[in-house]
Amino acid sequence: MSSFEEIKIDTDFTLLRFQNDSESTETLEKQVGSGLIQFHFNVKGKGKFIFNNNSYVLDLNEEKALLLYNPQKELPLHLEIAPKSWIISILISIKKFHTLFSSDSEMIPFLSKDNLEKKYYTEESISPSMAIVLNQIFHYNQNSSIKTLYLKGKSYELLSLFFNTNEDPNAEHCPFLSDEENVLKIKKAKEIIIKNMAEPPGLQELADEVGISLKKLKAGFKEIYGDTVFNFLFDYKMEFARKLLDTGSYNVNEVGLKIGYSTSSHFIAAFKKKFGTTPKKYLLNLNVNL
Repeated sequence: MSSFEEIKIDTDFTLLRFQNDSESTETLEKQVGSGLIQFHFNVKGKGKFIFNNNSYVLDLNEEKALLLYNPQKELPLHLEIAPKSWIISILISIKKFHTLFSSDSEMIPFLSKDNLEKKYYTEESISPSMAIVLNQIFHYNQNSSIKTLYLKGKSYELLSLFFNTNEDPNAEHCPFLSDEENVLKIKKAKEIIIKNMAEPPGLQELADEVGISLKKLKAGFKEIYGDTVFNFLFDYKMEFARKLLDTGSYNVNEVGLKIGYSTSSHFIAAFKKKFGTTPKKYLLNLNVNL
């Protein structure tokens, strides 16, 4: 139950999407040229970069972002992805990146004339606005014909947020998000509904359990995760169901029961609403393509 996708956004501009939902550590190795800037965003879980044959290790912790750039040598990608970890990476050439900021390049530290030939490593926290974009990339479910266009826009948005020196724009709309304690409570609420997705608590019960008001739970959840609690859980359950079907180890009824549908008809209707096809047709199509 893990997946890797490499999408070419533009010339010298690639998006990598890692989703390890398995119980074991996955390893990804990829050659990366010396002229490429690497951005790595850990949505959840843990990642670990290994350099120079295990002589140097760099952790990528949950809700952290790393920027890696070394014009003097190649930085091949050797990434160990822990179980239940989701990571987004962007690889972009210095030339391509420079065109994005040509009029304001002095604002970007490693693009200044004095630093162009220097290596540059930095770690940043993923802001709530960045988290929304990252989750939108993971939960993309629009028409496949516009997928690259959609991801191109989201990649640019993600880079602009990474280098945004102003305060997070979400703070104006939802001031309490600046309170780290409330953010932690909302993240805890997300963990609770995922852990109990077959029988999730009601919203008021959830708010009481994490110690936050119902109003703040609703507003904060939407600010951080880009959707309502109900819609987030629905999308998560459908993605989980799809991955169970992909394994070939469960029938439609068994998958429905695992995610909380007591009747197969309700599960079938929900699956079709999400993916535009029934679980049975999805399985048939999956078998044809094997």
